[in-house]
Amino acid sequence: MSQDGGDFLKGLIFGGLAGAIIGILYAPRSGRETREELTHKADELIARAKEEYEKNREDYEAAYRRVKEAGELIKHKASEVEEKIGKLTQSGKETAEDKKKD
Repeated sequence: MSQDGGDFLKGLIFGGLAGAIIGILYAPRSGRETREELTHKADELIARAKEEYEKNREDYEAAYRRVKEAGELIKHKASEVEEKIGKLTQSGKETAEDKKKD
């Protein structure tokens, strides 16, 4: 996942937490009710953060699989190119030997 995704997640968590705390602290409730509300909001925020984490983790794993597959394809193509170069080199050597003989 890109750095922008991580920044978004941090902003989401910080903004949600700050908004919840400010909103609850200015609400006309008793201390017990305020603590319960803070606990409830913190639980909601943690749940959202977990969801975002899971979403980003799945994106990262999918990207990792694509990169791994591309790497395997590149290895395969590199082997093919190496084999072709070897054949061309051998052919060139044989051609040079034939020209020397003539």
